[in-house]
Amino acid sequence: MRLNRFTGMQEAEKLLDRSDPLDMGTLPPAVLKRTEAAFGKDITPEESVSVMLQEIQRDGDDAVRRYIALLDGSAPQEFEVSQVDINSARKSISKELEEALLLAAERVTQFHQSTMPKSWVDLEQGLGELVRPLERVGLYAPGGTASYPSTVLMTAIPAKVAGVKEVILCTPKIGDSPMNPSVLAAAQIAEVDVVYQIGGVPAIAAMAYGTRTIPKVDKICGPGNFFVSYAKKMVRGQVDIDGIFGPTETVVLADQSANAAFCAADLIAQAEHDPLATAILITNSDQLIINVEQALDEQLKELSRRELAQEALQNRGKVVLLDNLDDALDLANKIAPEHLCLMVEDPWTWAGKVKNAGGLFLGEFSPEVMGDYVAGPSHVMPTGGTARFNSALGVHQFLKTMPVVGLNKNDFGMLGEAAVQMAHAEGLTGHSGAIRIRLDQLGAEN
Repeated sequence: MRLNRFTGMQEAEKLLDRSDPLDMGTLPPAVLKRTEAAFGKDITPEESVSVMLQEIQRDGDDAVRRYIALLDGSAPQEFEVSQVDINSARKSISKELEEALLLAAERVTQFHQSTMPKSWVDLEQGLGELVRPLERVGLYAPGGTASYPSTVLMTAIPAKVAGVKEVILCTPKIGDSPMNPSVLAAAQIAEVDVVYQIGGVPAIAAMAYGTRTIPKVDKICGPGNFFVSYAKKMVRGQVDIDGIFGPTETVVLADQSANAAFCAADLIAQAEHDPLATAILITNSDQLIINVEQALDEQLKELSRRELAQEALQNRGKVVLLDNLDDALDLANKIAPEHLCLMVEDPWTWAGKVKNAGGLFLGEFSPEVMGDYVAGPSHVMPTGGTARFNSALGVHQFLKTMPVVGLNKNDFGMLGEAAVQMAHAEGLTGHSGAIRIRLDQLGAEN
């Protein structure tokens, strides 16, 4: 399979012209038709999200029921998934899958425990910072073309490690089909407090505004489709969110030493997520490009989601040929991809030059897919170039900090006059007065 090719830095920088991940124009025609069928031809996808948010904020559970019936064909008597059903779901999965989920949970827990910040106090200076967890967090796990128990682990466990008091999960139930048992099993393993069988925009709205049944949360986390992402953007301010996620993306940066079959497999793994997924190979080896494209043809033959992956690779798959690896790293930093895989000799020697990536994967045996499941870090990572200023989901996103000031008399006496001068410069005599009255008292005591 021949990918869209770019040669040289000047041509490759065309890759930096990114579209808005929430641009309606990028939506597949099938999605637009579904929106029209549900809401009418005179409404855009953006407007449909706005309508749903407004109605759920106003009508609560009634509107949630109305929209999950319309969009998912689901009409549960109760939104909350019972503990009996969760226990049954866990018992129904294979022993091998349960053990895999437990292993993943253990590694994710260990990773995030090692990143926990601590409160600190310097009594001598009268300063400190208190670290406190959020009270209640809402998680979203998609359930469209695929279900993701891994997403449950990657969002719930960092929240629990951070000390969040209550973690709720919303995930869709499609029609009369039973909920995905692996998702429910993962929720139990991750110690999610409550699971609600609600998907899409209704889930985001219910968690953001609160209903009679679903409590309002402090933060919403987890990936989703265009509609979920747009809803998260619109409720930001009512609640915090982890970010606006566009289609998933991987950059494989490889030299002549790279295993072409491995490179192809990593590109396919990214492409099979979504027709809008982006898979990019950057290399200084023309022969590697030839070998990778041949490997793509061979591996796609056996792929269960072949048509989807082929569409993504044909439309958004790219290969870039550059003169050297320094240029390749420079381009990768400019792209700031969600995932950056270094398939080069001595990858650790190049890691220090990476400035912008959601996650960094080093060497032939650290594929991004391991990060999706069992490596340890959360797989919820910034997309669309936002790795320039955002980080992967971790305990820090579930914590808040409170600076503490506890000056003694001596420190206040030394600092007070400077504060008075600054208050005068800003014309805030009340500020200066609050300081002066204390300075005067200290002077009288002395």
